[in-house]
Amino acid sequence: MAAPASEDESKDVDAFLSSCAASGEAAYAAAEAVLERLQARASRAAARRLLGAVRRRFDAGQEHCFLTFHFRDVVVDPHPQGFQQSTKLTMMEIPSIFTPVDWSFAFYEGLNQHQDSTSRDKTYAELGCGNGWISIALAEKLSPLKVYGLDINPRAIKIAWINLYLNALDDNGLPVYDREGKTLLDRVEFHESDLLSYCIDNKIELDCIVGCIPQILNPNPEAISKIMTENSSEKFLYSLSNYCALQGFFEDQFGLGLIARAVEEGRAVIKPMGIMIFNIGGRPGQGVCERLFLRRGFHISKLWQTKIMQAADTDISALVEIEQNSPHPFEFFMDLVGDQSVSARTAQAYMKSGGRVSHALSVYSCQLHKPIQVKKLFEILKDGFNEISSSLDLSFDNDSVAAEKMAFLVYLASFLKENKSNPCEPPFGCLNFRNLVAEFMKSYYNIPSTSDNVAVFPSRAVAIEISLRLFSPALAIVDEHLTRHLPKQWLTSSAIEGRADCDRAKDTVLVIEVPRQSDLLIELIRKLKPQVVVTGMAKFEAITSAALVNILSATRDVGSWLFVDISEHLELSSPPKSNGVLKYLAENTLPSHAVILCGLVKDQVYSDLEVGFAISEDETVYKALSRTIELLEGHTSVISQQYYGCLFRELLAFQIDNRHAQRERQPAEVIPQKMIGFSNSAMSALKEAEFFVPDSKESSIIHMDLDRSFLPVPSVVNTSIFESFVRQNITDSETDVHFSIKKLVKHYYGGFPGDRYADRLDGFGTFFFPLGTNGHYVSAAKFMNANISTIPTNSDSGFKIEPMALNKALIEEENWAWVYISGPTINPSGFLYSDKEIRHLLSICAMHGARVVIDTSFSGLEFQTDRWAWRNLERFSYNVCLDPPFTAFMLGELSLGLTATGLDFGFLIFNDLSVVEHNLANLSQPDSTLKYTFRKLLGLKNKRDQHFSNLIMEQKETLKNRANHLAKTLVSCGWDVPGCHGGISMLAKPTAYVGKSFFFETEAKVLPHSLIKRRELPSTLDGCNIREAILRSTGLCISSSKWTGIPDYCRFSFALESSEFERAMGCITRFLGVDMLT
Repeated sequence: MAAPASEDESKDVDAFLSSCAASGEAAYAAAEAVLERLQARASRAAARRLLGAVRRRFDAGQEHCFLTFHFRDVVVDPHPQGFQQSTKLTMMEIPSIFTPVDWSFAFYEGLNQHQDSTSRDKTYAELGCGNGWISIALAEKLSPLKVYGLDINPRAIKIAWINLYLNALDDNGLPVYDREGKTLLDRVEFHESDLLSYCIDNKIELDCIVGCIPQILNPNPEAISKIMTENSSEKFLYSLSNYCALQGFFEDQFGLGLIARAVEEGRAVIKPMGIMIFNIGGRPGQGVCERLFLRRGFHISKLWQTKIMQAADTDISALVEIEQNSPHPFEFFMDLVGDQSVSARTAQAYMKSGGRVSHALSVYSCQLHKPIQVKKLFEILKDGFNEISSSLDLSFDNDSVAAEKMAFLVYLASFLKENKSNPCEPPFGCLNFRNLVAEFMKSYYNIPSTSDNVAVFPSRAVAIEISLRLFSPALAIVDEHLTRHLPKQWLTSSAIEGRADCDRAKDTVLVIEVPRQSDLLIELIRKLKPQVVVTGMAKFEAITSAALVNILSATRDVGSWLFVDISEHLELSSPPKSNGVLKYLAENTLPSHAVILCGLVKDQVYSDLEVGFAISEDETVYKALSRTIELLEGHTSVISQQYYGCLFRELLAFQIDNRHAQRERQPAEVIPQKMIGFSNSAMSALKEAEFFVPDSKESSIIHMDLDRSFLPVPSVVNTSIFESFVRQNITDSETDVHFSIKKLVKHYYGGFPGDRYADRLDGFGTFFFPLGTNGHYVSAAKFMNANISTIPTNSDSGFKIEPMALNKALIEEENWAWVYISGPTINPSGFLYSDKEIRHLLSICAMHGARVVIDTSFSGLEFQTDRWAWRNLERFSYNVCLDPPFTAFMLGELSLGLTATGLDFGFLIFNDLSVVEHNLANLSQPDSTLKYTFRKLLGLKNKRDQHFSNLIMEQKETLKNRANHLAKTLVSCGWDVPGCHGGISMLAKPTAYVGKSFFFETEAKVLPHSLIKRRELPSTLDGCNIREAILRSTGLCISSSKWTGIPDYCRFSFALESSEFERAMGCITRFLGVDMLT
């Protein structure tokens, strides 16, 4: 019990009260002076005795004290009924801070529902602590290591410190110790802080964050920008405590923006197993309140719920306005009884009529679902992807989906952040992904495969079609479940008899659908004697390898190539289910006539995201498949490979290295020679084409031979990519790109010829390519056994098609003709067609009834455009006499023009559906994440977003500078350069080198592990072998005249990453100094 006040103390009390009487500002100044005395050890006890004496003077008249002296002391009993400790808290209040009300008491009651038996070594933080009573009560009850009371109101913090001293010291100024010998001063601190900024700035990790945060909609979002100091007016500081301005979150519209920001800031400082506890008024509805936590990666539990009265002086008109502009109703209740909610509009009307309304108040406890991954993800997001936080949704229906998606999102965010430009990967699959597939097979199934056995496809369907095209069998039998995406003409012919022995010169394919049950399949194999068999495994036969052994035997006896699909039986889980095919491979070398196919499609998170792969242990077959992928542009999205690579990586992390000793496998049986080889057209195309050169172990290759851009990827593109993967429940309209593409074509090309349809034409005719067409396109046409012809071009006209040459070619052609036109930017020369030139060519094609394919894939990056335009194609069909009707197709590729390097998104627009409708079913379709990404980017492009437009202009300027630099370097080193006005590549002739002799070095093995380099006889350099000469002597890879089709002209792609481009320029210069014989 405190001693009676002495005469001196009474004088001190009188002086203190006298200084408080003038105003609230004066009362705060007097309290601040007392705090300074409390914080000084020498005067602490006397200052505490003064406060005790002041309180005793007004024991029964605290309201009189508040009105007269602008402060009061109140006694708060925070403990629930029956709590053993009976200590009550003494608290000072002033007008500029909140007083404890129903909200805070209900919140503390909810806090008491959270059972924490290990709080003594934990660190807490209270947001919006006000006068500090909850922070002090938590410390007094739980005895934690530390409680940080945080508030944006500077006066609240000063008063909270006074209240801490009021309860840490008794009325005699002596410390009050707990059972551990500590006082509240050891356990509690108060700091001015906008939410958790103090803890973030001081790198304080927390075990528990609690917050009684207001949810009042402030219609003036600029209010927070006012200068907030302790000298601000009492009215402003009081309203600040009840403030909830717009925070930039979806939840702003419900008054929950401040809580949303608190949750997001809390993620940065909460420990992995930490807990956050917040009270939320139920006016927005329980669903909205709970999703605030769920979509940010938290588990939630409701600790407490009650109803409290809506303050009569609170204006809810903002909520009424939100209801009028959205389908979302708020939830109020009439008085405190009843469970039937009413809308904000009804509640407002009821309140204006004198009625009272209430709303639910809930206390939620939330804990991070995947704490390490969620924290890492948001750490990455805040540096580069912060703008997509509003679309982030980390709520999941089950733990397996959460584990799969969270691991990938963290990996994807890191990948996009670290890779500023598109990585250069082999067309037949990223090396890292192929290594992961091989390692998975080795670790889980004991199959000693390597990346050199794995070829990657966009999908299983593409893998099957490419494989069939490679062999072009006269007869193939295909599992009836795997024929859906095959060309319809392969499945509709009835000419079966004698197919196995027919002439393959035409490289035609006939497919018969068959059941996958092994006994029926084997019977059909032995009767029909197909040259290729493609089959899956029946579920009941997939567990053991017996069915596969029998199928292998039957196909070997007949001489059939065998492709076995294991897509439905490959489990990406730990441990995986038994797989008879893979069990066979663990014990036996895969026969040379067999290939394993797999489509990774059984995905719970991204249902249409697919990657296929093939495994072959025959080097010839593997090499042919890999090159066919490249030739037919069957590239697989790097992001898709990253996704499934992440799953493989997670599975491999569970495996113990070398868990099983490697068994000695049985050698493959010798296959008889009666099997067919690759098709004639495939063999010819694969022999003549130029292919990707991978890095060697000793050095990396600089690639100027690829139709790809390796320029830096803008953050807006990476953001769109990431958003496509992080979003959930994306609607069909958000992935529909058709309208956006039509709008793009309309804007840049004036539309496309339409409204005229030709009768369906039989026969494929002759495909005319201008000399200097993209080499892969010509090789692909040869691979497909198309009848092709060349239209001559020359360097003087920039390798454009000249009207006279086109007219002559079409006059001499007896079959239906197809004409390929690359424009307006010609690939690969980089020259531009004018509007007049393209119209002239189209009119000639129309006159001869030729079908036209206009390829705009490399257009949109024109950088030398003086007096150039190519528009209004739509009017063309009305300005010429079309008899027979004019048939036209437009090919396009969006990634270059949208700065989305590394992503492939093509489109086809045509004015004659009858010509192509039977082939559309087997076109590869982009997955929904890719469509979402490009719809976002097309939206920016079509709306002419200034920032996005500037990025495109910057890229064009970069390409212009690169083109000029490259041309200057080539000319200085003896190359002839015709010029370049757009695109990403140019042509050049090695005039100074043609005819000179170059010594090629070869490697010869002299011992099992040693190689020596030998110099061959000199070879005379020309436009073909100069590619190999430059590659061997400098490490730079270009496309030779073999690829361009133009004698002695090579292709250089210059859209390289900056340092790679500079290295390439050095290589060109260095080659000039290589020893050669004249």
